[in-house]
Amino acid sequence: MRRRELLLLVSGVMTTGRALRAQQKAMPVIGALNFGSPPANLGDLLRGSIHQGMSEEGFVEGQNMIWEHRWADFHSDRLPALAADLVSRKVDLIITGPGFRPAVAAKNATSIIPIIFTNVADPVGFGLVASLARPGGNLTGFSNLTAELNPKRLELLSELVPRARVIALLFNANNPGSERIIRDIEEAARAKGVQLPVLKAATESEIDAAFATLVELHAGALFVGGDPFFNSRREQLVALASRHAVPALYERREFVAAGGLISYGPSLTAAFRLIGTYAGRILKGAKPADLPVQQPTRFELVVNLNTAEALGLTVPPSILARADEVIE
Repeated sequence: MRRRELLLLVSGVMTTGRALRAQQKAMPVIGALNFGSPPANLGDLLRGSIHQGMSEEGFVEGQNMIWEHRWADFHSDRLPALAADLVSRKVDLIITGPGFRPAVAAKNATSIIPIIFTNVADPVGFGLVASLARPGGNLTGFSNLTAELNPKRLELLSELVPRARVIALLFNANNPGSERIIRDIEEAARAKGVQLPVLKAATESEIDAAFATLVELHAGALFVGGDPFFNSRREQLVALASRHAVPALYERREFVAAGGLISYGPSLTAAFRLIGTYAGRILKGAKPADLPVQQPTRFELVVNLNTAEALGLTVPPSILARADEVIE
């Protein structure tokens, strides 16, 4: 090959490489900051819901946007460094996994990059936004109304197991605001005339220990509080409830799909689809300050009849009539 042709070839390759790099750099990057570990916070169903919402806004992973994922493996002290890493990489948007911890870490790391938080019980109380209608700043997202639904959950469990005079409450002591939430559930328990011993667990071994005390407490049912750590231990909780033959209520339908008895809570697929829509709108230029914090409008009551039969329970027609999904 002649020297002139070789130089032209090399020049062409370099030009093409620069063009590809420029194209890749121009592609929006979304940083995902999660308190938990994969796949606990990024199951196919929820990931698919986010992607669906984004595709409705014209964004498809690998075609015109890419992701950068970070997981803290339930170590809150790792979140600030992970958030700072995403900021240093100049991502275009940060989506934080369920709960307040990653949202706070992201907020502390940047006041410029847009942030969408997910499933935060009290975003105003945690100082993430000025108000739900007018977030202000660089954050918006989705509030899950967990605390507000807890009295209804206790009522459902009492209706399902009417003979239970003792309903144990399993809660993560590390969950912020837990004392207020526990007080609300205790008040609902008093109104139903049932005792509510509180069992606290923040590790796998503590979950095992909590279940071991149910017999001593003469608990006729178990209320499992909503918590990201509990969500990651879904299989363990469902297996222990089965082993100890205790009727248990959960926040998410995923527990019931895994063999749990009953759940009542917001539709996560609907919420994550909305998050994807918000992400697409922000990538198009919308400001988080102008996007109201969304609250759930769809709630799912899910019952597993197989589990009820194994526990010797007859699900009341009143619950079956209201159920959004019955697993047989």
